[in-house]
Amino acid sequence: MIRLLHNVKIDWLSKRRIFLFFSAVLLLAGLASAVVRYALPGMEPFNLGVDFKGGTLLTVRFSQPPSEDAVRTALAQKGIRDAVVQTAGKPNEFLVKVPLQGTAESNSAEAQVDPGQTLAAEALGTFGAVGKISEGGAVEIIGTDAVGAVAGPALRNRAVAVTLLALVGMLLYIAYRFEWAYGAAAVITVIHDVLVTLGFFSIFQWEINLTVVAAFLTLVGFSMNDTIVTFDRVRENLRLRRRETLYNITNEAINQTLSRTIITGGLVLFSVLGLVVFGGEVLHSFSLALFVGIIVGTYSTIAIASPIMVWWQQRLEAKNKPLPIGARGNTATAAAPKTTARNAKASAAARGSR
Repeated sequence: MIRLLHNVKIDWLSKRRIFLFFSAVLLLAGLASAVVRYALPGMEPFNLGVDFKGGTLLTVRFSQPPSEDAVRTALAQKGIRDAVVQTAGKPNEFLVKVPLQGTAESNSAEAQVDPGQTLAAEALGTFGAVGKISEGGAVEIIGTDAVGAVAGPALRNRAVAVTLLALVGMLLYIAYRFEWAYGAAAVITVIHDVLVTLGFFSIFQWEINLTVVAAFLTLVGFSMNDTIVTFDRVRENLRLRRRETLYNITNEAINQTLSRTIITGGLVLFSVLGLVVFGGEVLHSFSLALFVGIIVGTYSTIAIASPIMVWWQQRLEAKNKPLPIGARGNTATAAAPKTTARNAKASAAARGSR
């Protein structure tokens, strides 16, 4: 096994207050950004994409394909903001995602996305006549998929439900395999990672779409796995050194798995960094979510999960700890005079009867 660090002896738990304060600052910054944007008129806490707000997806074929930037510019000139343009596998075909432009007064998804579809067709018309290329047209709309405002909240609710169910399942599994304190600490850590990453999306207004939801689910699994590796080493060390304190054993477990954490997290981080730089517009939000989430998840395994687990476990042990021997002796001593008095009364009654 490759090891980058040997004989590491860092007292991580002694710095837990600094780590918790830093995490609290990140969480409050994200919360403040979301609350302020929600309170201000014309602003939203998060930049939701077409998948959540509704809109239309056009598949377009060009006889002479322009650049993606040229298509975005043409759409922007027609008032269509935040449109996503990507190649569809062939050099002359593009996928154009247009946000919802109409009102949500109608229950028909097609009726709600018609204004955006019309504006997109007008914008694409600047590159030539809209019609079948086989019949002499320069731009052909070969497919249209509508996502209305009614479908957006449903997708959002399902995404939240899937994430919560995943967390509950992991909590039950870890509580069964380890102890309740370990499972609770791991789930709290994952929630911390997701909320901090969401805070970055609110502050910088990165678009949130279904690919970002997939990134969050990936982040949940990555962070949970990293935490489980450390907790498993804690359990092994507890079996080997029963007289050692949980504080020292946890510090030693973090140091023992630190090399593995750096190698695993570093390799994944470099891979995701390639997606951030070269992934293009389509994978931009997905790669940013993974990039921020992996950094936060690696940090939280050391700074959040372990301190919470130690604190929780110590509280459980203190609650279930039996009374000291001296305390039990005092209780027995206090009860002795009452027993002696009852015996004396019984003896006096017996003599009186005789």
